[in-house]
Amino acid sequence: MSDRPLSLFKLSAAIAFGMWLGFIAVALTAWLASRYLFPQSLAPVVQAVEQLGKPTVVVPEPPNRLFEQYQQNLHKQEQQQTLDQARNHARNLSNPKCQFWLQQDQNAPTEKTRANVLQFCD
Repeated sequence: MSDRPLSLFKLSAAIAFGMWLGFIAVALTAWLASRYLFPQSLAPVVQAVEQLGKPTVVVPEPPNRLFEQYQQNLHKQEQQQTLDQARNHARNLSNPKCQFWLQQDQNAPTEKTRANVLQFCD
């Protein structure tokens, strides 16, 4: 009777080992079959899995660039306010050079026309 528990353990171990070997055999067979029978159809899946394995790199915009953009926008706003003030100032209505450059800036705004408006208008 003392031999019976040992043979039950051996039987259970043999069944578990057989199931494990069977699982390995089925997995290996499925892998080989998919590799040789359907090599093109799995290429997108393989690429997708490889892409998932690679981390995506997000390059943040340098803080200096954002600050430079802020400064440029602020400078443009200041110039626009100065131009608006020059257009609305009563003394500039009688100044022909100012009127000329205001008209030029209105028709074809450039840095040169803005600079001349700021120079000739009060």
